[in-house]
Amino acid sequence: MHFRLCGPADGGFLSSRGAGILAVLAALVVGVPTVFGVISGFERTSGGEVAVVRNGGPFDDNKIRQIIPPGSSITWTGMWSQVHRYPAQQRFYTITSDQDAGERAGVDVVTVPSGDGVNMGIEGTVYFSLNLDPATLKAFDDKFGTRKFRSGGSAYYPWEGDEGWSAFLDQIIRPVIENNLRAQIGNFRCAELISSCSLVQNTSSGRQPSLQQFDNNANIAKIQDAVNKSLAQDLKNMLGAEFLTDIHFNLSRVTLPKVVQEAVDQAQAQFAKVSEAQAKVAQARAEAEANKARQEGYNRCPTCAEIEKLKALPQGITVYAPGNAGGIALPTR
Repeated sequence: MHFRLCGPADGGFLSSRGAGILAVLAALVVGVPTVFGVISGFERTSGGEVAVVRNGGPFDDNKIRQIIPPGSSITWTGMWSQVHRYPAQQRFYTITSDQDAGERAGVDVVTVPSGDGVNMGIEGTVYFSLNLDPATLKAFDDKFGTRKFRSGGSAYYPWEGDEGWSAFLDQIIRPVIENNLRAQIGNFRCAELISSCSLVQNTSSGRQPSLQQFDNNANIAKIQDAVNKSLAQDLKNMLGAEFLTDIHFNLSRVTLPKVVQEAVDQAQAQFAKVSEAQAKVAQARAEAEANKARQEGYNRCPTCAEIEKLKALPQGITVYAPGNAGGIALPTR
């Protein structure tokens, strides 16, 4: 039986093999992330977006590194940098009762009171663009790109796709739009925006309300113009800078609450019935006056009356004997 003792040479072999394995593992640990960081360090933007790049390496700060303009070529942004993409073309925020067309899911209408206290449903669209000035973009990303905004039970950064941008608009821009509409709608009475409002409003005299005519379209245009004049400045004041440009509001529709609209419909139906009855009365009065005038003419001209009787006789009679009940004889066949 032979015994083999491990000498220094064997220990050296095992030690060198372990060191090699460790070296390979270290290379993988360091090399793979490095390769990934190099590959992901190249970015470009499409024609409809602009990008704000922030440092993101393990030993870097998180400051803004650069701005990538719309439609750029391949650009080196540094390893592990974070890219915040924002819309570069005109965008819009729509408020509508069409559950498939608005910024929010389902029916979405801004409800604000008129000058006489009637709740009015307002639908419209705000058009705007993000200010692409590099310094302004950096300030925007510092102020809003580092915050999350809630939407549908989740929270998003404004650069996280359509969901994030919509969440930002809904929480930051929407309240300013509503405040502007509330201020402007309050300058008009309900009937000045929807004429049929006058059918269901109480009058101090106790008289039956009637349908008053107002230039509703002109008044709605005045509201739209007023919102356009104030909205841009209000957004600038609220956001802290002119982050949004080319702001335009289009007021598309003014509606009444369901209960009020039902009352208007009923009042219009009653109004139509009254108008129909008045028309029948007027027609009967006109016919009576015509008959009276005709009779007075016959009284002054008895011969004229006889002539009218002859004209009224059926065609083809052979015998006509006034005063005799059997005095009219029709031709036989």
